Amino acid sequence: MKLPRNAKIFRGQLDAAPFACVVFLLLIFLILQSKLVFTPGILMDLNLPEVPVDLPGTANPTVVVAIDRAGQLYCDSQSTTLTKLRAQLKAVVEQAKTPVTLEVQADKAATWGTTAPLLSLAWEVGLRDAWIVTRTANQPVFKHSSK
Repeated sequence: MKLPRNAKIFRGQLDAAPFACVVFLLLIFLILQSKLVFTPGILMDLNLPEVPVDLPGTANPTVVVAIDRAGQLYCDSQSTTLTKLRAQLKAVVEQAKTPVTLEVQADKAATWGTTAPLLSLAWEVGLRDAWIVTRTANQPVFKHSSK
């Protein structure tokens, strides 16, 4: 059986409309997934301590608690106290199916007198792993603009 050979190379002009549609669709996807959407939170200027080596992390689910230079505690982007934090951490430990790790983002200027009670509180509620978050020397420091 002989097949007809009527396929010809297209030599006409390309229509630009489908290409423009694809470009605009990609542009919309990029805009929607970007950080242009307002994220509510508290403005904190944390200056994490710097270490010369890249330290390992954890694969467990984490709870992040931040301590600013004034000693104020933040959890879930909200200001909190040790008593409120105890209830929040207890709820996280009870709901978790795997062990949870506490990540403490303490400012370089925060005192050990603020960090130590937080670590003992974590042990009280059942968090067995706690990490003090640092940044490596080649990691940039992000400063918030005052716009």
